[in-house]
Amino acid sequence: MKFRIAKLPGDGIGPEIVEQAVKVMKAVGEKYGHQFDFEFGLAGATAIVQVGDPYPETTHKLCMDSDAVLFGAIGDPKFDNNPSAKVRPEQGLLEMRKKLQLYANIRPVKTYPTLIDNSPLRRDLIEGADFIVIRELTGGIYYGELRGRTENGMKAFDTNVYSKEEIIRVTKLAFDYAAKRRKKLTAIDKANVLATSRLWRETIQEMEDDYPEIDVEHMLVDNAAMQIIQWPTKFDVLITENMFGDILSDEASVITGSMGLLPSASIGVHTSVFEPIHGSYPQAAGKDLANPLATILSAAMLLDSLNLIDEAEKVREAVDASMDKGFVTADIASGKPRSTSAVGDWLAEWIIKDK
Repeated sequence: MKFRIAKLPGDGIGPEIVEQAVKVMKAVGEKYGHQFDFEFGLAGATAIVQVGDPYPETTHKLCMDSDAVLFGAIGDPKFDNNPSAKVRPEQGLLEMRKKLQLYANIRPVKTYPTLIDNSPLRRDLIEGADFIVIRELTGGIYYGELRGRTENGMKAFDTNVYSKEEIIRVTKLAFDYAAKRRKKLTAIDKANVLATSRLWRETIQEMEDDYPEIDVEHMLVDNAAMQIIQWPTKFDVLITENMFGDILSDEASVITGSMGLLPSASIGVHTSVFEPIHGSYPQAAGKDLANPLATILSAAMLLDSLNLIDEAEKVREAVDASMDKGFVTADIASGKPRSTSAVGDWLAEWIIKDK
């Protein structure tokens, strides 16, 4: 089969880690008889420097015309440290989400036996933790049109708006994920205070009868924040709104002991974007030492989205094998650390040679 993949490396370590995912996908193509055609697009600070726009129209057209998007990272200190900058790399990410209608962010959280002692949490709390956070991505307070400051600058305001249709769309996806896993869905809101959260809870409750095999639990966000740390193994699939999902998925990321292992997918109406959850890590850019595994696991999610299920599982098996062998980068190595490119080469070779 033939697929067109938009390749958006972005900033910092983005080009290095994306290149390793490309190696791995090409190895998958060689082994299983697929052709992945990767086409480069500008995004982030790199795009601002070159064309003045963090998400140029040419990049958007490329994404729209592709079967999937493999994305690296966005961000650059020269913009972070300039409060007067009128255009910022992160604006490109928000624009991409809006234009591609990336309505749901999927973040798996899983502990690995070889890294379990790297976690700040006790082994007995996290052993066997394996859950998914599904975050609504195009609504809520980040996109509220009514926002600003008073003339004297002493007050500021943002608005949190959701429609029933937005909630139904992302919740259907969450129910589908739960049906394929352990059949438990935790819906997280702040319904005791927020009108938008009450709409979320009412809407999900109305949908529950359509999924009788799924055990649905409703939980306030502050309680959820505590329980994710106290009892992470109790969760299966979590569904929540944009800002809550942003915060909770970052909180959950520390459970594994390394952000360098956490992939994500942003599911869209037109196409979907696959990227690691970590940032651009500019201090390491060009040094061939960044951990590529989160990006490679994001590529596995990309393969899943193309219905290449066996191929995706092979990539995950390769990652497990590299960790079991200790063939990993310095951030998670207990023995000799390997370079970014060496890890990519090892995984590609393992995939091709594995029976």
